[in-house]
Amino acid sequence: MSQASDKVVIGKIGAPYGVKGWVKINSFTEVPEGIFDYSPWLLADEKEYQIDQWRPHGKAIVAKLIDIDSRDDAERIKNLDISIDAEQLPELGDDEVYWRELNGMQVVTTQGYQLGVVKEVFNTGANDVIRVKAKANDAFGQKERLIPFVFDSVVQTVDKTERVITVEWDPGF
Repeated sequence: MSQASDKVVIGKIGAPYGVKGWVKINSFTEVPEGIFDYSPWLLADEKEYQIDQWRPHGKAIVAKLIDIDSRDDAERIKNLDISIDAEQLPELGDDEVYWRELNGMQVVTTQGYQLGVVKEVFNTGANDVIRVKAKANDAFGQKERLIPFVFDSVVQTVDKTERVITVEWDPGF
């Protein structure tokens, strides 16, 4: 992986839970409990934390981190992003890609028209979408485009080496 030293945000510390240092966890992993497969966590305070215990709590999850022993300690880390080293992420197959790898890739139509550069990837519930910042002299006057990231019907190829996404897309849309 070329960006092995990068940090990847996998969740966020939520509100304190109780008085013994437990906190609610907002997981960004596909399966919420999957966040506990990664350790240590690097929080936005630039410190590493180990998980002592965790458990489901209704539809949420709560955790106790080592050295977070009081409600005041939990309040101190509230709302901090949970990051890990990117090298901890599993290797993907040739036809799979992490969202973070898409940022900065060129987007080109199957007819060769340069649509721009990926600035963001997000999920709408129905499918993933890439926000593409159009090139400055876009012939269609577009500043940005929102393109569904759906393989076969829209996205034809993702070339990780050349950093180019080829799409079947009307440049005027």
